[in-house]
Amino acid sequence: MAETHQQIVQRLIARWPEHRIAPGTARVAALCELLGSPQHGYPVIQIAGTNGKGSTAIMIDALLRSLGLRTGRYTSPHLIELNERICIDGEPITDEAFDALVADTAPLVDLVDERAIDGVPMTFFEVMTALAYEAFAQAPVDVAVVEVGLGGITDATNVMDAQVAVICPIDYDHTHLLGHTLTEIAGEKAGIIKAGSQVVLAAQHSEAATVLIERSAEVGAKVYREGVEFGLLQRTPGVGGQLVRLDTAGGPVDDVLLPLFGAHMARNAALAVAAVEAFLGGKPLAPDIITEALGQVQAPARLEVVRRSPTVVLDTCHNPHGARATIDALTEAFTFAPLIGVVAMMADKDVDGLLSIFADEMTTIVCTTVAGTSRALSPEALADRASGIFGEDRVRVASGLSDAIEAAVALADEAGPGAGVLVAGSVIAAGQARALLVREERR
Repeated sequence: MAETHQQIVQRLIARWPEHRIAPGTARVAALCELLGSPQHGYPVIQIAGTNGKGSTAIMIDALLRSLGLRTGRYTSPHLIELNERICIDGEPITDEAFDALVADTAPLVDLVDERAIDGVPMTFFEVMTALAYEAFAQAPVDVAVVEVGLGGITDATNVMDAQVAVICPIDYDHTHLLGHTLTEIAGEKAGIIKAGSQVVLAAQHSEAATVLIERSAEVGAKVYREGVEFGLLQRTPGVGGQLVRLDTAGGPVDDVLLPLFGAHMARNAALAVAAVEAFLGGKPLAPDIITEALGQVQAPARLEVVRRSPTVVLDTCHNPHGARATIDALTEAFTFAPLIGVVAMMADKDVDGLLSIFADEMTTIVCTTVAGTSRALSPEALADRASGIFGEDRVRVASGLSDAIEAAVALADEAGPGAGVLVAGSVIAAGQARALLVREERR
């Protein structure tokens, strides 16, 4: 009997998990070679950094499609369905296309597994990366937008030479793998900067900026810096998003409606425009292209309102840098009083750092967990950590996400019409909450 789509997905996910990093790019390079090196069949815009990669990729994709280009986009992790990671022209590939791709490449994956390069069979993320590159070649796409999984130098995505390297803000995350200083972390992420490429840099801490500029000079890459060659000039928060003024290659572009919340999203929009202009060799994008593309952007689970009365907002923030941006944007765009948090976290994250930021604004925190991963903190363990920061009287515990949302909504209902709920703390939690709360037409 043929495997179902979900069986195929589960078999892939059962491979070496993406949060455990296997050394080197040799395995994915070997598979790509057997596939005929699909990653070299189209130009690539590659995106690294600590936070903002996914939303910047979405905006770059939208801008490229507004130019009439066919795009491929590879991002991670997914929120609900694995297919979300591989998009053609802004849409996830279908179950049928994904299953056919897996079937076609399976014999070649087996060959690489048999080699056991560095003593490890192909990891889940490595297989997914090769599948994405092959899907883009088969489409074929005019340009691929590729989000780095982790770091840069040895990330599985880094088996091609990107024409444009985009570096989002670098901060502390995955320190056990990337290093304990910003200099070390930036050194890993600078690995996507290749000879003769265009480099688009978001504003960075000075230690990270030094590393990135030195790497660019070393390989002869042209650099575009936020605040110098491009940037955000002005923003006005409004209902449903914000109105932004951007500094672009063609000069200021006014009155761009961005249907996303927060200063960080406005800066990501400026970064995305600069990335596409760099891809075009420095040629300015027409203001109407920028306005049209950014005005239609959707970024699921990035301060996404998924329910009203009471309002429930989802966000993927999972480290202190991201949490700070999320809380700043939330308090600017909404006037929740009180704010009730539903929080689930992975044990390998900076739990206390993130909870300390949440404690400044959340009146009550409902601690819970997510299904399907051994990385998640138990509700009790998270509540114990939260009690030391929030105080025991502000902490609640729920065994699962559904119960936690129900409890938070009940607290918000009891508090009155000004109350709101924020679900945050991990990408997996945001995805599972979205699956519970958002009904979308499945293809």
